[in-house]
Amino acid sequence: MTPGRRGTVDFGRRLWIFGVKDRVDGRIDIRTVAVCAALLLVTAVIAVVAIGTGDYYVPPNEVLAAVFGDASRITEIIVMEWRFPRVVLAFLFGGALGVSGAVFQSLTRNPLGSPDIIGFATGAYTGALVVILTLGGGYYQTGAGALVGGLATAAAVYLLAYKRGVQGFRLIIVGIAVSAMLASINTWLVVEADLDDAIAAAIWGAGSLNGLGWAQVWPALAVSAVIAPCLAVLSRRLPMLEMGDDAARALGVRAEPTRLMLVFLGVALIALVTAAAGPISFVALAAPQLARRLTGTSGVAMVPAACMGALLLVVSDVVAQRAFAPTQLPVGVVTVSVGGAYFVWLLAREGRMQ
Repeated sequence: MTPGRRGTVDFGRRLWIFGVKDRVDGRIDIRTVAVCAALLLVTAVIAVVAIGTGDYYVPPNEVLAAVFGDASRITEIIVMEWRFPRVVLAFLFGGALGVSGAVFQSLTRNPLGSPDIIGFATGAYTGALVVILTLGGGYYQTGAGALVGGLATAAAVYLLAYKRGVQGFRLIIVGIAVSAMLASINTWLVVEADLDDAIAAAIWGAGSLNGLGWAQVWPALAVSAVIAPCLAVLSRRLPMLEMGDDAARALGVRAEPTRLMLVFLGVALIALVTAAAGPISFVALAAPQLARRLTGTSGVAMVPAACMGALLLVVSDVVAQRAFAPTQLPVGVVTVSVGGAYFVWLLAREGRMQ
């Protein structure tokens, strides 16, 4: 393979082009790489500061020393056992939400096509609630319930929206209606539950990283390691699907099977987050579009969306922990507060474009 050569194509965008002799095998957008690197760097800096703040202050140099195993025992306990797992989960879950949002916004070809809006996240919450309140399930049982609930909701929305194919706007409208119905079911489940179970479900339903640790990190890493390669392969077909099913088929893409696989993987990411932390809203809605504006690309991309989602959730969790210290808010309260304003702006913008 020849070394990468830099070129200016695609309306002036600077790319690294890789290939053998005169054949192009891959392109890397330099601006996208720079934006992703900057987002990860800012996230890392905020994470180090967040780990060090609290009732027991740890300077940034000691935080890094504890991460690399060169700190005092008490510092290692505070950093590695108490605070570091929470930051890792915020990073993983934010990335998962960002990627899921990118998948569904690309499939629907609409910035409103987020799993929060079209009901898939609500369906995952319903499945998890059923397991928690009726079966008293643990982490893995809750995760299975969230996955089944999300997939059942996706199937219902998909079938109701199907009419000689699936159009993005119809999918969004049907998803909003299904989400409203499921929200009422969720409220009924909580109201009818025992008081202790209802309180626990209500707290969990706000979306919180409080009390999570390494026991949740390892399953999240394992699931992410399985889903990420699958999405990496399928992501190359997303731009073709955005051109329409006929164009995708002409380019050799099996439209419906590819779309169903992408829906399954996107719902699996939502279920991963919901099982551990409860429903965390609006990160999946905002992250892909914010990343798109920074990278200047024509469509949403998964890697920038993941980096932006990780940054948003890490920052939101810091605010949730420190804004009203010593009281810790659920991170979902912060994301809903900020994301609600973004949602209103997005609706107004979409309305002006009609």
